[in-house]
Amino acid sequence: MKKINFFKKKLIKLSNLFPKEKFKNEVFKNDVKPLDEAKLGDLSFFDSTKYKESALKTKASYCLTLEKNTKFLPSTTKRIIVKNVLFELAKVLKKIYPSADIDYPDLTLKKPIKNKFNKVKFGNNVLLGKNVKIGRNSIVGTNSIIEQGVLIGDNCIIGSNVIIKNTMIGKNVVIQDNCKIGLKGFGFIPLKDKNFKFPHIGCVIINDEVEIASGCTIDRGSVGDTIIGKNTYLDNQVHLAHNVKIGSNCMIAGQVGFAGSSVIGNNVSIGGQAGVSGHLRIGNNVKIGGGSGVVKNIKDNEIVMGYPAVPLKDFLKKNKKEDNE
Repeated sequence: MKKINFFKKKLIKLSNLFPKEKFKNEVFKNDVKPLDEAKLGDLSFFDSTKYKESALKTKASYCLTLEKNTKFLPSTTKRIIVKNVLFELAKVLKKIYPSADIDYPDLTLKKPIKNKFNKVKFGNNVLLGKNVKIGRNSIVGTNSIIEQGVLIGDNCIIGSNVIIKNTMIGKNVVIQDNCKIGLKGFGFIPLKDKNFKFPHIGCVIINDEVEIASGCTIDRGSVGDTIIGKNTYLDNQVHLAHNVKIGSNCMIAGQVGFAGSSVIGNNVSIGGQAGVSGHLRIGNNVKIGGGSGVVKNIKDNEIVMGYPAVPLKDFLKKNKKEDNE
């Protein structure tokens, strides 16, 4: 799927974005991207050494960073040194994408035009935004809202009372009733008098053959995207925060929650009501027991359980010891 830019970008001079820095009066025409996605001309950000491997390889032309982290950036990247990377990033995003910090209602919503979607079936009271594209043989249930620019592939089933915005969906995807997909994530910079909302300029990408059960909430990315890999199944009431990336062939049971920017590998199984903290890396073929709290990275092929989640054999050994006491 070709990436869609759902937010209108305002052209602005680099000198207006960073008044204390010296530039050749050029207009910033590129985009803001994570370190590992940034290309020549892009602006990125680097606030934690957790991402130093990505920093060493980044192709970004400009990077917001802390003084202590500058040594990890390539010589081709201009360092813009600040005291609070995420705060400065939020202010820059607000200037470039002035409408991305609040989910404004889509005022272009209208009933589907039959001759435009003659290969799609709609329930009652469906509303579509401007430039929505829906593939052949797809079905959209009653009272669902699909906002402007959303792309839905062939043979998809969208349930009733579903809201989809800022999202790209592949083929043969099932989204059951009452899901909310592509909304702004939970992000702000806490200030004394008024918190500064963090704009979310990313989207949600749902690949082919995915099934999302009822009542799930999937936030769009803040700077990168929120992604669900092919043939992954989400049970009821699962929450994906901004920038979460889930691999292919994963099975996620009910009420599991993922905090922002965690990356989940392929063939991962997670039991009900487990929680995964933010900015973690979960390997391939991992199994996480129900009710577990994952607070650190997990390597490939591990089975973990408990809070905090530990290898299953350690969890069982601890429980057996407690039972004998």
